[in-house]
Amino acid sequence: MKKFVLLTLTAALFCSLAFAADDEKETKATDRLQAASDVLNEIQSAPDSGIPQEVLGSAQCVAVVPSLLKGGFIVGAKYGRGLASCRTPKGWSAPAFFAVTGGSIGFQIGGQAVDLVMLIMNDNGMKNLLSSKFALGADASVAAGPVGRHAEGNTDWKMRAQVLTYSRARGVFAGVSLNGAVVKQDKDSTREFYGHMVTTKSSLTGEIEPPAAANPFLTTLAKWAQEAAK
Repeated sequence: MKKFVLLTLTAALFCSLAFAADDEKETKATDRLQAASDVLNEIQSAPDSGIPQEVLGSAQCVAVVPSLLKGGFIVGAKYGRGLASCRTPKGWSAPAFFAVTGGSIGFQIGGQAVDLVMLIMNDNGMKNLLSSKFALGADASVAAGPVGRHAEGNTDWKMRAQVLTYSRARGVFAGVSLNGAVVKQDKDSTREFYGHMVTTKSSLTGEIEPPAAANPFLTTLAKWAQEAAK
């Protein structure tokens, strides 16, 4: 009986996230770019918190998921759609669209939407991102990123993970672990934004020029990356 109840609750949870995912599909890719820009601006404008300049300045790629949906009752689940850009010789790359899915086991009740930021810190992490699908914690090592205006001499983040992750919920910004989450290309948003299918690799390595609609996000990203480099 307990097993049946657990399975029923789990099914209900994933159904609720599936409906949320359908609603998310209605959000235009261009709207997601603006939302990601707003998330970066709000996080980095906070006076005493945010991504340390040393960390952001060292990141090879930056990925943002505005409003990652999280729900849970005994078994938790996550779903969100976001976009990423990487450094290239010509500046920040055209955006690559992706979806994050994953589950976690643990006692939890309730649900919330959080903003998620992922920083890809080295070549190995970037190789995983370019593969169009990878699992955090399995294919790519992942750790909660340090928070604050400066890393204050803490260099652990340089060696800890290929991907550093952050979340913001109810105004609180903190490093968060996303072990087990799967990141894969969002083909629907890619076709919508570019008008045809574009590979993650061609977007993030600078093979294609960023469309004008990507400017809100890329301009914001360049601004904070330049600030971090000072």
